[in-house]
Amino acid sequence: MAEPAGQGGRRAIARRLPGAAGLAAVAGLAWVGRDVPAALGGRLTGARAERAARSPQFRDGTFHNRPGSRSAPGAVDRNLVRELIFGKQKRRPSAAVPLLRPADAPAADDGRELNVVWYGHASTLVEIEGRRVLLDPVWSDRCSPSALVGPRRLHEPPVGLHELPAVDAILISHDHYDHLDMATVRELTARQSAPFLVPLGVGAHLDRWGVPEHRIVELDWSESHRVGGLTITATAAQHFSGRGLRRDGTLWSSWVVAGAHRRVFYTGDSGYFDGYAEIGAQHGPFDVTLMQIGAYDRAWPSIHMFPEEAVAAHLDLRGGLFVPVHWATFNLALHDWSEPVDRLWAEAKARDVRLAVPRPGERVVVDDPLPVDGWWQAVA
Repeated sequence: MAEPAGQGGRRAIARRLPGAAGLAAVAGLAWVGRDVPAALGGRLTGARAERAARSPQFRDGTFHNRPGSRSAPGAVDRNLVRELIFGKQKRRPSAAVPLLRPADAPAADDGRELNVVWYGHASTLVEIEGRRVLLDPVWSDRCSPSALVGPRRLHEPPVGLHELPAVDAILISHDHYDHLDMATVRELTARQSAPFLVPLGVGAHLDRWGVPEHRIVELDWSESHRVGGLTITATAAQHFSGRGLRRDGTLWSSWVVAGAHRRVFYTGDSGYFDGYAEIGAQHGPFDVTLMQIGAYDRAWPSIHMFPEEAVAAHLDLRGGLFVPVHWATFNLALHDWSEPVDRLWAEAKARDVRLAVPRPGERVVVDDPLPVDGWWQAVA
């Protein structure tokens, strides 16, 4: 029996639809993932690789922590994965995180001003003696090479990148996605003229993303670079690096920012180690320390400090005011969202440590910080 008019054509179209849908899905995934290869960054080659090979921290093709340091975690434990998926921890706030928009910095007529503006996670602006230094800026929605998967922000940045004042230097502690973000680097390259100061090897990523060579300054531990009236020094940390399957192809560091009168220390990411006392003896005392307190776990004690260890490190460093970073913005561990700062507040009281806990976007005047008010407890 003959097919009704048009029915054969409809069947032919129907047979083609699954294939067309598949092609469309592949094309869509390719479009979404088009930036992933670039986001993975560059590799050490040429003069950059030769310089890395001369570093005391580099051997057998990778960078290493100090001898005797605990190693970074290896394979992920099954119990950890199960806890990550099914655990009962409250890993995000129950209400919106309060954000502030910092007003213009207060004028100082003695050249000794020192302020800190925390934008969330580790992203921080240090205003020191008339200069501005931006630390580990990450403004993207996810700390991931993909726009679709990976840890997503728990709050928006309090200001846009286009609203940042002109900065004198941009410091990167290491190449993990929550500290080094391709989209942010590209926009800062276009909007700012400041140099990027990075640990050895990280310049390969910046080079791939279009940062001009004259704006890339790579430093090994204990090496310094002058920016205006500031001396900026890369100092030791206990961590690891990597943006893809290969680990430890670039160095990680903490940072010292020193002016004529004021000194600031930033941990980057690090486990607790005896290097803090050495840094304090060589570069301290510090007016303020910016200390990593979040994303810790008993499964990786060597690479992220527990809050109590951060307080111990602050004392080793001969720190004045303690300002916590690396919490509140991305869900990167199993602990409750507010646990790091609750534990920190208790330990700071017990050890008589001066503490400031700003809201994202809030300026801390180091010489006259506001008292801790527990603001996070209202949204925890």
